Amino acid sequence: MGFMHRMPFEWLVGLRYTRAGKRSGRNSFISFISAISMAGIGLGVAALIIVLSVYNGFQKEVTTRMLSVLGHIEIYQMGGPMADWRATARNAFANPEVKGAAPFVELQALLAHGGDVLRPAIVRGILPEEEGKVSQVPQQVKQGSLADLRPGAFNIVLGSELAKALEVKVGGKVAMALAEGGGLSGGAPAMRTFTVVGIFEAGHNEFDSSLAYVHLADGQQLLNLAGPFGLRLRVADMDQAPEVAFQLKQTMPGELLIRDWSKLNVNWFAAVQTQKRMMFIILTLIIAVAAFNLVATLVMTVTDKQADIAILRTLGASPRSIMKIFMVQGALVGVIGTLLGMAGGVLIAANVDVIVPAIETVLGMKFLSKDIYFISAVPSDLRLGDVAAIGGTAIALAFVATLYPSWWAARVKPAEALRYE
Repeated sequence: MGFMHRMPFEWLVGLRYTRAGKRSGRNSFISFISAISMAGIGLGVAALIIVLSVYNGFQKEVTTRMLSVLGHIEIYQMGGPMADWRATARNAFANPEVKGAAPFVELQALLAHGGDVLRPAIVRGILPEEEGKVSQVPQQVKQGSLADLRPGAFNIVLGSELAKALEVKVGGKVAMALAEGGGLSGGAPAMRTFTVVGIFEAGHNEFDSSLAYVHLADGQQLLNLAGPFGLRLRVADMDQAPEVAFQLKQTMPGELLIRDWSKLNVNWFAAVQTQKRMMFIILTLIIAVAAFNLVATLVMTVTDKQADIAILRTLGASPRSIMKIFMVQGALVGVIGTLLGMAGGVLIAANVDVIVPAIETVLGMKFLSKDIYFISAVPSDLRLGDVAAIGGTAIALAFVATLYPSWWAARVKPAEALRYE
């Protein structure tokens, strides 16, 4: 009680109005509308937290699957093949963040099986013994083995969807067509038959349907190169790859082109960020609708409390104090609703992996079919920065909604308000 006595009277009156009593039907109705506003803000905040967490989860899952095939950083030798990739790798390892390096070549080709089916593919030449240092492809081979890629054997490992489209299995033959010199000389297409020694599944349709691997020596022979295009690197923290790439540009000698994974897929990541911003704006409108219900609540409260306002003014309360009373009332509704929404949203977002399977069991259906999405569970990545931004936005909208009713209350004239009391 001592704490209550030390509170400014504006807070005491605002708190009293927030928990308006039930002495009349009008007071009860105002309390009901106030509770609806609070619940609306809470539901909007919770929905936004849950949706953005699931969105972040999908983005993280797709990015992880992409980087299980791609390197975190790619280094190209300008003007030709990389004569000594091991020396370049040693220079890269001078940066403590670099944990793995492997050489590669890349070419575009058409693959055919049986003369009936023709599919475009990106063919990468790799060293099987080094590839595991920069990607998870060796672990993703479901049939056969990446180790069966041997120099001069002209073996090939296909993505699972590419193999299905070509209707070929391990042990089958595919014909590869590419322009002589990788299409640079303008000559007639060169043909080479490859034996399928493995099928991999990255869980990302773009790679599974269009990517194939051959041995580095075979790739160099197809392109008439004396060395690889360059190196793919793996760093300790993929989120630090842009910074590490910048450091390597400053420290590594020679004419090199260095790109991190975000630059290799710039259109996709730009689209993802744009979609996330639009999602935030659209779902914030839910909170805005609930927050601006406070305007109606406070307007009704001001109308109902005109006699109280007049008495307070007569006792010496300033217009500023009257304004504060109703701002306190509206802000409390906004803050309580936001806190309840944040607690509920965080609780659900952190347990999506338990809640969604339970709903699927009750409804007897799967939200995500693995045959379509390659992801059978709904992922969630709860980020405190998103939660803070959502909470701050909700409280700010609730505060803005209190301004006009509070200003109107401060303009009530005591004599006119008491005339009919």
